[in-house]
Amino acid sequence: MTQDARLGTPVPGWTPPPRPGRQILEGHRVRLEPLDADSHAADLFRSFSGHDDLWDYMPYGPFSSASAYHRWAKENQGKDDPVFFAIRNLATGHAEGVASFLRIFPEAGSIEVGHICLSPALQRGAAATEAMALMMEWAFSVGYRRYEWKCNALNTPSRRAAQRLGFNYEGVFRNHMVIKGRNRDSAWFAVIDSDWPALKEAFSAWLSPSNFNASGQQKERLSDLTRLVRQASDPAL
Repeated sequence: MTQDARLGTPVPGWTPPPRPGRQILEGHRVRLEPLDADSHAADLFRSFSGHDDLWDYMPYGPFSSASAYHRWAKENQGKDDPVFFAIRNLATGHAEGVASFLRIFPEAGSIEVGHICLSPALQRGAAATEAMALMMEWAFSVGYRRYEWKCNALNTPSRRAAQRLGFNYEGVFRNHMVIKGRNRDSAWFAVIDSDWPALKEAFSAWLSPSNFNASGQQKERLSDLTRLVRQASDPAL
């Protein structure tokens, strides 16, 4: 393949990666299990119950009953896109969150993480971060080139979470969707394969037991570690 800057950088030997399957992603703090309504729905509904704000930016929810949530889980388990996982907190033994792979385009080497719903018990902790790191690691380890995150542009916590995890901000798609009868502008973020080695080191350093004191407080912030990766990828930051 000849070099020609007008046509883009060659990608020699490109082979599309596999689609996500029904694999379990195992960590030290969490286990991501393929969503199964009978195994997970009751646990998840209990974890989410009383926190209707979790659904503010979701295209579905809140759910009025355990049976309604079970029905949603039953309809979405086993799909090829999105591929849903229940996030089991190994410290409690309970399923306390959901996340998925979606917009899966192996031919382009692109995959997105989304439908992230974390119970208060799981939010802002090392377990939730490990869950996100496990999904990202799977994607890059099998050959994806681009790992995306998008959210409602008004969803400030999601935007902050993306950047804390090392995603670079790429802009806003205006009038991108209509969700629950309201306009949604979507903010886009991504990590690419050349970012991953340094980002993997940042996750490893932050998740290390040595980064937490006896009361579980972090010594070094993940955002400080990932900011270095984002700045190396985009010097304008």
